[in-house]
Amino acid sequence: MSTRPITDPVAEVPAPTSTILSAPLTNSFDYTRSLGPVLSQFALALRDGRIVGSRSADGKVYAPPVEFDPATGQLSTDLVEIGAVGTVTGWTWEPRPAGAQPVDSPFAWALIRLDGADTSMLHAVVVPSAEEMSTGMRVRAVWRAARTGLITDISHFEPGDDSSDAPANTAELPDEPGGNVVVKTPIATAITHSASEAESVFLAGLAQGKLIGNRMAAGVDEGRVYFPPRDVSPADGAPAAEYVDLPDTGIVTTFCIVNVPFQGQKIKPPYVAAYVLIDGTDIPFLHLILDCPADEVRMGMRVQAVWLPEAEWEHSLGNISHFRPTGEPDADYDSYQEYV
Repeated sequence: MSTRPITDPVAEVPAPTSTILSAPLTNSFDYTRSLGPVLSQFALALRDGRIVGSRSADGKVYAPPVEFDPATGQLSTDLVEIGAVGTVTGWTWEPRPAGAQPVDSPFAWALIRLDGADTSMLHAVVVPSAEEMSTGMRVRAVWRAARTGLITDISHFEPGDDSSDAPANTAELPDEPGGNVVVKTPIATAITHSASEAESVFLAGLAQGKLIGNRMAAGVDEGRVYFPPRDVSPADGAPAAEYVDLPDTGIVTTFCIVNVPFQGQKIKPPYVAAYVLIDGTDIPFLHLILDCPADEVRMGMRVQAVWLPEAEWEHSLGNISHFRPTGEPDADYDSYQEYV
């Protein structure tokens, strides 16, 4: 099967004044952390429906506990249980909660000094309205049934001066030898991304199976061809002169063999991530080199794009699955040394 789609003349590519593309963009990952000897004890207590703090050498109790004693700089070792009831020392009202926030109705973010502690911790307080929220009010923890060792094991705080027992923990917990707790925190941002003119042309080309760059008009980068295209030269801001229809062949300039597995990895190591200089361009870009043993990839190797089936094409550089060796003779080093 041919790896390169049929391309039309560049004259048919939309002009820079074409429709600007935009789309929702969500970036997310799970941050996994080993809590260590102090915060692991805090997490284990949360799982049990308790709260612990750390007492420093000067007698001050910190809640949550601090890993190192602020008075001495030494590892905190004096952990003490504190109350699940406390006093609001400051607050702000959240009238329109976002999706990742603790509750889905209006609430207060509050600093709460728990009984037995000398510092305040941040958490959510749920009351019917802002008028019923005040500094100095007494609040108590409301526990979740499934607790994993995160501060969100406390669902929220509510008005009250007496604590209530946490329900039995229903979470399925991993085996953690030595009491060292590992927690996973999801982190995400969701935005609407609007592409620039050059990026819109580039993405529209990819959706048609084309690689499109552009040539700079003047200045430091005069005559240089960028891929992906830029609206202006990154060197001096000079404008671009024209779009350029490019082949999907090029050479490997530099590369890295990935041998270390990591969470979410889609390709089994070893594999190669390389900077590929597309023929006719002056700036290499990063992509995968597959279809050959990793230890056979080398600088100057001629490669060609392997495209996904046309039915799967989107406005994305992911339309190119990877690059593969063409079998042609390697490029002379002198022909690409300035791009290394």
